[in-house]
Amino acid sequence: MDIKKYESITKIGLDEDERAVIAGRVAFLTESFDELERFITDAEPLVSVLDIKNVLREDKTYKLISRDVLLSNTSEHYNGCFLTPKTIE
Repeated sequence: MDIKKYESITKIGLDEDERAVIAGRVAFLTESFDELERFITDAEPLVSVLDIKNVLREDKTYKLISRDVLLSNTSEHYNGCFLTPKTIE
């Protein structure tokens, strides 16, 4: 495998030993994927291995507390939302 081609795409510099190691790993992965292709994959995909349908509860929305009461506990708010200090420059 020509690792130098990928080296220029990724803008990294490798010496010959590193290229040999990476080429070996890529060859191993390629062989592994080739081996996986031998298996029959025309079966219907599984969503779950368990034979259980709709085990999740139904989502229901309800109002526990008003927005005005929530915002009354903060020192800074604007247009119905909490104002917080900037965390990312």
